[in-house]
Amino acid sequence: MAGHNKWSKIKREKGANDAKRGAVFTKIGNQIAIAARGGTDPASNSALALAIEKAKAVNMPLANIQRAIDRVADKNAAQLEEAVYEAYGPGGIGLIIETATDNKNRTYPEVRTALTKNGGTLADPGSVAFQFTRKGVIRISETGEETLLAVLEAGAEDALEEDDGMTVYTEQKELGSVRQALVEAGLAVKEAELQYVPNMPVEVGEADVAEKVLKLLDAVDDLDDVVNVHTNADITADIA
Repeated sequence: MAGHNKWSKIKREKGANDAKRGAVFTKIGNQIAIAARGGTDPASNSALALAIEKAKAVNMPLANIQRAIDRVADKNAAQLEEAVYEAYGPGGIGLIIETATDNKNRTYPEVRTALTKNGGTLADPGSVAFQFTRKGVIRISETGEETLLAVLEAGAEDALEEDDGMTVYTEQKELGSVRQALVEAGLAVKEAELQYVPNMPVEVGEADVAEKVLKLLDAVDDLDDVVNVHTNADITADIA
């Protein structure tokens, strides 16, 4: 999972910068609008609660959050759809690209173009997805053995210690309950969401290939309709 987390770290740093331009607000707003279709009360809709938490983590204004929720009831607003694309990239890596769009006829060619311009290609449905498992992923600030014990007691499957905290993995259906248990244990939850986690990472050990992979991931992630990009690339190359 090392490469997965390297890309996740890059996305977090990039997201902090994008937030200043409002780009990340648009992406998270779309996630909120889609989650709100399951109910506009976050107390009874865990997907919405997690999306709102993600929005607050990047200081998204409450007015923006409410507008995204209200979009469900607005008959004049373009309705969003979820679309997931699978792709291959340099070095044989796999990608899963999650989008939220009001026009798939716009999104599909944009994703395809971003891929082909950066050494990637769209794949047939199912040809990449089997290499990943849908899991809950929670980031907390704390590290250490005591934290790991608390995480496992909360019902987590696994955890990986990093420089800036710990990444916790859960079963898909257990994300909400594990997150709540971590909060009740006094741990600082930075982020909690469902992700596609690679079953078997693909090592990228050559610097030139690694740079191409990161360029591709960045280009796809920059698309307005893309809300998340997952990869099984395990980037071990030493790059700047």
